[in-house]
Amino acid sequence: MLTAEGLKTALRTALEAAGRGRRGANPLVGACILDADARIIATGFHLGAGHPHAEIEALRQLGALSAKEAAKLTMVVSLEPCNHVGRTGPCAQAIAAAGVGHVHYAVRDETSAGGGADYLRAHGVSVSHAADAASWELNHRWFRAQAQNRPFITLKTAQSLDGRINAPDGSSQWITGEASRQHAHALRAQVDAIVVGAGTVLADNPRLNARTPDGSPHAQQPYRLVVGHRQLPDDLALAFDQRWEQLRTHDVHQVVRRAKELGFAHLLIEGGATLASAFIEADLADELYCYQAPLLIGAGSASINLGSVRTLSQAHHFRLDAAQPEALQQLGKDVLLHLEPLPQPEAQTRKDNS
Repeated sequence: MLTAEGLKTALRTALEAAGRGRRGANPLVGACILDADARIIATGFHLGAGHPHAEIEALRQLGALSAKEAAKLTMVVSLEPCNHVGRTGPCAQAIAAAGVGHVHYAVRDETSAGGGADYLRAHGVSVSHAADAASWELNHRWFRAQAQNRPFITLKTAQSLDGRINAPDGSSQWITGEASRQHAHALRAQVDAIVVGAGTVLADNPRLNARTPDGSPHAQQPYRLVVGHRQLPDDLALAFDQRWEQLRTHDVHQVVRRAKELGFAHLLIEGGATLASAFIEADLADELYCYQAPLLIGAGSASINLGSVRTLSQAHHFRLDAAQPEALQQLGKDVLLHLEPLPQPEAQTRKDNS
C-alpha cells in the first residue's frame, strides 16, 4: 500500500530524474512507477523537445504485464500528464492504454497540453493530486513563459573574471576557451532561434550557426534574429542561408512577439551587452549560462549593464539551477554557471497553480 511517506519518496525520485532533462521549449518532468508493494520499478524523464515524455519512458521499462498486474501499479509524476498531440503523442492516453491503475501528480498543467487528469478519470484510472512546492519551482520560469504566451528564453554570456566581454581596443576573440565554445555550440543546436544585436554582428561578423567539435554543422540549426536599426552589409557571414532577418527595433517585447509569430518556443540571447541587459531588465531571461574565463582585463565593455539598478536592493537575483546536475562545471580552463532567476516572492508561497 502506498503511504504518504512512500509517495513523498517517489515524488523526490521523479524530481531527481526530471533534472536530467534539458530546459527549453518543454518543462522538466520526471515520473516513476510503483508496484503493488510500493516499490519503484521504473523511472523516466523528459530529455527535451521532440523526445519521449517522462511517462512514456517509464512505461517502456515495464515490459509485458497482464491487465491485472498493470491495474495494481501507481505512476507518480511531477506534472499532470499531457493530453495533446505535439511532437509526441498524449501521455494520458498511453497511461490509460497501459492499464495503470492509479496516477498521482504534483502540479496541474494549465497550458493547452493540460486535461490529462480528466482523460484518465474518464477512462477508469484513479487519479490523485497534491500540490508540491518543489515540483512547481522546478519549472517556475517555464510556467511564467507559458502564462505570458512567449518562448522560453535562455541568455548566454562569456566574460572575464571582472565581467568584461572585450578589451579596451575592442578585441574579444577569444575570452573563453575551446571547451566553452563547444558547449555553446551544443546549446545553439537545442534552440529555435538566436537573438543578437546589430552592433555585435557588425563588430564580430559571426555565422551564428551550431557546429560539432570537428567543425561540421549540427543537424539542428537555429534561425537568426538581428536586433537594431544599424544598416547591415550584404556580405554578412550569417547570411549563408535565408534563415535570418533583421528586426529594426530596440524593444525586446517586439522581438519576443516576432519570435512567437514565427512559431519559436525557445530563444537564445547571445548579445551584446545592451541587448542582454534589456532582456534581464524586462524579466525575460528564464535561465542564464555564464561562461567565466580565468583572466582579468580591467577595462573594456561589461557583459551586463543594468541602468535601472541604483541600489543593492534593486539587484536582479539569480541562483544556481540546482535541478540540473551540471549547474556548476569546469570547461577546460573556464567555469560555467547555469543560473535561473529566483522565484517571485508571491509565487514561491503558492502551493498550486490552479
